[in-house]
Amino acid sequence: MSDILAVTPDSGEVVGPLEERHLRSRVYRNATDTSRLTSTHWHIAWANGLGWGFDGMDGAILALVAPMLMKEFDINLGTFRNGIQISALVSIIGLYLWPWLADRFGRRNILALNIAVFSLAMPLVAFSPAWGTFVAAYCVVRFALNGEWAVGSMLVAETWPARLRGRVLSVDRSTWSLGAALAGTIVTFVVTVWGWRAAYVRPAVIALLAIYVRLLCPESPYWVRTQDRKHRISERLAADFALTADDSDWIAKTRKPGWRQLFLPDLLRNTIMATFVASMALISYSTVGLWMPLFLSQQHHWSTAEYGSFYIAWSLFSVTGFWVGGWMIDRFGRRLGFAILLVEAAVIMTIWIFAENKLALWLLGMGWAWGFIGVWGPVTTYTAEMYPTRIRGVGNGFSWSVAFLIGAVLWPFVSVWLRETTGSFVAAFMLIPIILLTMAAIIWFYSPEHARKDLDQIAV
Repeated sequence: MSDILAVTPDSGEVVGPLEERHLRSRVYRNATDTSRLTSTHWHIAWANGLGWGFDGMDGAILALVAPMLMKEFDINLGTFRNGIQISALVSIIGLYLWPWLADRFGRRNILALNIAVFSLAMPLVAFSPAWGTFVAAYCVVRFALNGEWAVGSMLVAETWPARLRGRVLSVDRSTWSLGAALAGTIVTFVVTVWGWRAAYVRPAVIALLAIYVRLLCPESPYWVRTQDRKHRISERLAADFALTADDSDWIAKTRKPGWRQLFLPDLLRNTIMATFVASMALISYSTVGLWMPLFLSQQHHWSTAEYGSFYIAWSLFSVTGFWVGGWMIDRFGRRLGFAILLVEAAVIMTIWIFAENKLALWLLGMGWAWGFIGVWGPVTTYTAEMYPTRIRGVGNGFSWSVAFLIGAVLWPFVSVWLRETTGSFVAAFMLIPIILLTMAAIIWFYSPEHARKDLDQIAV
């Protein structure tokens, strides 16, 4: 049985009291209509895309200005790594807290609060007088910004038609690359003239615009109907009325803490697979995204302008990987889409690591960016659709928190240790193709197929 109390108004069924109030809003009524795309659907996608764009811009700026930060604050690679690890640890709290709040209070309001907090915190980073202050301010930014990982994706997944879920989430996720490309532009043309602090002032002003877009987004119909179902069951229990078997089983699950529900027999496989996919993706990206500028600077002696320009092209080209990947997972299924992207990235990246010629580094770099970054669209779709509405936030928060702990906090120690042991990042980078191929194999043989399924067909 669906965990939706009543379907769309067109069905003629009685809706719950909370949805009845929401149905007074035209934008909410638009969101309940999955037979066509309305302006509301596009507003939701646009809002989520903006959030991903700012996330990509922030992460890329940090990687690109890393050599400047180390020089200005007179810190070595280990100290820089420790500071980033601290911010990653703090961000894990936000990564779980924001989706948990979205389960309790709704998707829309939490998104609005999220975007306001991180946009107002970015100037604190820009005016940091010392490395300790920088780390503290950056912790606030990452604590807030990491909420976009799950909350925005949930709102899109819960409003767009199932047949387009992979495509829209992948296109939204591709704005991360556009944000990273903008970061490369800022570093190349602004930071080289005005210094790294200018890179953190401008995005703060732009980010405020996202608040207005949030105002055009309704609450998720899935979330609203789930609250109404809880209310209806509670009323029946209070009146000593009998429950159906489905309602009795469902309400028994909701009374358990969210994290315990993730490990019940009906969700255990989904929890393991979603957490595995998120963790492998973050291990791969934390190595490349954080250390590629230093790899190009130290291994190939590229200047800030050179690797800044490369970053722009690399990020822009990967946008096509997002788009094609999203189309493939909707058209041919999740397994095949993942396999094509991951195998392509693993093969070309292996060749790129050992390339010496600058032209070869550029061309091969564009090649492996297609699958390596493009797979993040399917990854975002995969984790957003694995959990039932009642704990979709908790599930996403858990999977991505574990992934961040492993990939963004612990794994960089492995990368730096390999760099210090071997004298370069080559060994650390060579582990990535192995991880990508392992990820492709496990998804192919063990993952459930969710293409074109309604969310309630996946898990309730």
